[in-house]
Amino acid sequence: MTRISPFHPITSERAAGYQEEVGWLWVTHYGDPDAEYAAVRNGVGLLDVAPLNKWEFRGPEALEAAQRVHTADVLGMDIGQVRYGGFVDEDGMLVDDGTVYRFPGDLVWVMTNDDRRAGYFADATKGLDVEIREISLTLPNVQVQGPRSRDLLRSISEFDIEGLRYYRFTPEQVEVAGVPVWVSRTGFSGELGYEVFCTPDNALELWSGIEGAGAVPYGVDVIETLRVEVGMIVTDYDYTPHARSPFDVGLDAFVALDAEGEFMGKDRLRALAKDPPNRFMTLRLEGESLPGYGATVRKQGTEVGVLTSPAASPRYGHIGLAILEAGVASVGERLEIDGVEGSITGTVDVLAIHDPNKRRPRA
Repeated sequence: MTRISPFHPITSERAAGYQEEVGWLWVTHYGDPDAEYAAVRNGVGLLDVAPLNKWEFRGPEALEAAQRVHTADVLGMDIGQVRYGGFVDEDGMLVDDGTVYRFPGDLVWVMTNDDRRAGYFADATKGLDVEIREISLTLPNVQVQGPRSRDLLRSISEFDIEGLRYYRFTPEQVEVAGVPVWVSRTGFSGELGYEVFCTPDNALELWSGIEGAGAVPYGVDVIETLRVEVGMIVTDYDYTPHARSPFDVGLDAFVALDAEGEFMGKDRLRALAKDPPNRFMTLRLEGESLPGYGATVRKQGTEVGVLTSPAASPRYGHIGLAILEAGVASVGERLEIDGVEGSITGTVDVLAIHDPNKRRPRA
């Protein structure tokens, strides 16, 4: 059965389309994707991400359990800190990617792309004193993203939003638009942004308060463009579980090989890190039509990679994320991509062509 977001009663009043993804109904757009894109890049946008898969790890060894599956330095986290990274198997191959939130005491939140992770978590954490349960239905959230997001939240809340640092969250509830929430300085846009978590009974009031303060709702069609511009990945689009290493999709900085914590496949990843066979890069694409997801990339006819996610960017034109053999992954390299009507040319560029140094989300 398809799950419906607690924000649906209000978003459905203007939604111009829907798609089903991992068991949830997502709004594709609200009638003007270009305006929605511009809101996130230039102002402030509002996105329903209640379908984000959320898990509660609770118990004396909750932090150790999260570390066992996650490539970031989970054991080294402070209370109120968020860390992003990959979830891996015993061979160091990606199962999923997402974030870990550390609360006081024995509570950790874990966010994944896919909701089919209960068995994986249970098998990986055998022997540890931890209880793991999915909490997606009881913890809806929105993303408030864009260069004006801080100003907007300041106007409808009284907590110290100025003091909330990048990849930190409020472990105690605060109020936004009169609603008790948790606020995290994270997002999926490459801009200054926040995620706001509430309970289902407060969802409509929260949405109305944020939108009423000036945020523009946007849908998943816009997410595709935003994430490709900044090199962010999605399971089953950019990698298939158990088939790719974190290095294949640009997660080098999120694999804590030198940290104290141990996670599955760490030794395997330590060996791969010495000479990763593939690199994750942007391709600037020529031609009027976009290749499909998973299109083969070639060098003089020989297969050298895969175009994982194409996008038509209002700002950068036709672009795509690609896993390329290391030998052809240099900026400026010219490659061919299999298209529907023949081969098109692509030029290798840096992974995040929008704000490659991540200055905007850290502003």
